[in-house]
Amino acid sequence: MKSYHLTHKGAGLAGLTVKEHDIPVPGPNAVLMRVRASAFNYRDLLIMRGMYPLAIKPGGIQLCDGAGEIVATGPGVTRAKIGDRVAVNTLVKWIDGPFGGWDPTAHIPAWIDGPDGGFHFASQIGGTLDGLLTEYALLNEETIVHIPDHLSFEEAATLPTAALTAWNALVGGSRPLQAGETVLTLGSGGVALFALQLAKLFGARVIMTTSSDEKAERLKALGADDVVTNYRTTPNWHEEVRKLMGGRGVDHVVETTSPGTFEQSMKTLAPDGQITLVGWLPSDVAKIDYATIGMNLATLRGIYAGSRAHFSAMNRAIAQGRLKPVIDRVFPFEDAKAAYRYYEEARPFGKVVISQN
Repeated sequence: MKSYHLTHKGAGLAGLTVKEHDIPVPGPNAVLMRVRASAFNYRDLLIMRGMYPLAIKPGGIQLCDGAGEIVATGPGVTRAKIGDRVAVNTLVKWIDGPFGGWDPTAHIPAWIDGPDGGFHFASQIGGTLDGLLTEYALLNEETIVHIPDHLSFEEAATLPTAALTAWNALVGGSRPLQAGETVLTLGSGGVALFALQLAKLFGARVIMTTSSDEKAERLKALGADDVVTNYRTTPNWHEEVRKLMGGRGVDHVVETTSPGTFEQSMKTLAPDGQITLVGWLPSDVAKIDYATIGMNLATLRGIYAGSRAHFSAMNRAIAQGRLKPVIDRVFPFEDAKAAYRYYEEARPFGKVVISQN
């Protein structure tokens, strides 16, 4: 089998190398997955650049998102059988219920359920653990989630980080999204696109911001009810959002570019609204208006992906709604370096995927 390894965090594309290994044999409670597709996230560029805040295994296999089929199982496995189509949950120790008690020495990704927290020492696929830019992956059975029948492996590979983060942002907190509420999400990145699609499954109104009229039309084609364009040249875009809401404000904000847009996002909130912070996109803006939080009685959440229980619930909703992830481009496994370059330079609209079908 072949796999792609990064010599060390910050090594850049020059540090991405192909290695050959023997195909592993699963031991107790382990499964062997034939990886059929893997997908990029912004974290993968941060790892390449040495900017990712969590620990990274030197020489580890890259990419945390992937899907495939089970080709072998070890003794005691009960959650999968040969031939099952599965994806992999990225984080560890969150299967169900409250999220906490990370074990920094753990080697089994198992965030199965519960609120998130304590992730700084988390074992993660494609981080402290080997990732899925490989032909075969040896996994503990607790990490896997069965994928909707209507999705291809390429489509399912896009779900573990971006889709799951969007799902957690919308329904994972103490104020889950309700039908008829309004969601604001920023830009057209992977999380934003999934937030749009998932919010529409809940019967929500979705307002988005973007940088161009061309992207606005694409967002509307995906179901966005309103799009505020040219946010970069409209310094008070929150006023446009409030106008669309008749002055009331929105119920949920999926804030994907914090902290540079955080202040304006807060100003779009209706009373008792919720804002969820996603990711670590760099910004030189550090101002936070705590008065706005207090006056709006707002809930502020920071999240990172989601649990296995979140993943299973999301997949049921995706299957019921026949949701199809937005894919910008698919590359073959042997062109992984070209896929990295494209993802970094092309500003794709949708996910970039590596296929092994």
